[in-house]
Amino acid sequence: MPELVPVLSKEDINRMISALAKEISADYEGRTLILIGVLKGAFIFLADLIRNLTIPVEVDFLRVSSYESSTSSSEKIKLTKKIENDLQGKDVLIVEDIIDTGLTIEYLIQYVKSLNPLSVDVCTLIDKYERRRKDVKINYTAHKALKGFFVGYGLDYAEKYRHLPEIYDLKL
Repeated sequence: MPELVPVLSKEDINRMISALAKEISADYEGRTLILIGVLKGAFIFLADLIRNLTIPVEVDFLRVSSYESSTSSSEKIKLTKKIENDLQGKDVLIVEDIIDTGLTIEYLIQYVKSLNPLSVDVCTLIDKYERRRKDVKINYTAHKALKGFFVGYGLDYAEKYRHLPEIYDLKL
C-alpha cells in the first residue's frame, strides 16, 4: 500500500501562493500579462494564484505529456494542447506544477517563444532540482525540494491523488 508523507499543508500552500502573487503583481503592474497554465497538474495552483493577483490577467492553457503512468519522465515530450491566445508582443508567465529535470519546461519555453511574446517567465509550485538536467531560469518558485515524488493539490500519480488539498511525498 502506498504511503503519503505530508510535505506542505493547506496553510503552507496558501502562504506561498499569497507571497508569489504579491511579487508577480508588483513585477507586472501596468503590463498585459498572459498566464499559461500547464495541464493537468497546474490547474489548481493557477486558479489559486489568479485569485490572489491584484492585476488583470488573461489565461490560456497548454498540455504536454512526458510521464505517462510512471514516477519518472519518459523524456519524450508531446504537446497535446496548443495555446489559443495571440501572444505576440505580450508578457507571458508559464505556470507549472513542478519542475524536475527541466526538459519539459525548456521545451515549453521554446514553444512559447516561437509565438513571439514580449517576454517569457516561469512560475512553479515546486522546484525539484535534484534531477535537473537543463539549466532553466525559474522566475517564481513557491517551494524548493531536493527529492520526492509529490502528489496532491493537482499533482498526480497515474491520475490519482490530484484531489488531495495538501501536498504529499508518495512512497510506493
